[in-house]
Amino acid sequence: MDVYSLSFWKILGMISLIGLIIFWKKRNAVWGGFTLGLIVGVIISFVNFIIGKSFQFKIIGKGIIIGILFGIIVEFLGMISKKISSR
Repeated sequence: MDVYSLSFWKILGMISLIGLIIFWKKRNAVWGGFTLGLIVGVIISFVNFIIGKSFQFKIIGKGIIIGILFGIIVEFLGMISKKISSR
């Protein structure tokens, strides 16, 4: 693994953590994305384990990060939609 991809995932992880902090109080798409990313990551890691590769926790983390980022995008689209409809 090269240095650039590692720093890329660290940056995305920090953005995801900030998104979780911003949307902490209520149920929303960010927490739904977290849950879906966790489930998909565990399934993919388990399939890798069955195939003969090792169980990789990095895949679970990347799935969670991607799910949170999708949730953040959905929440921001909802906010933009509310602003536009209130005009």
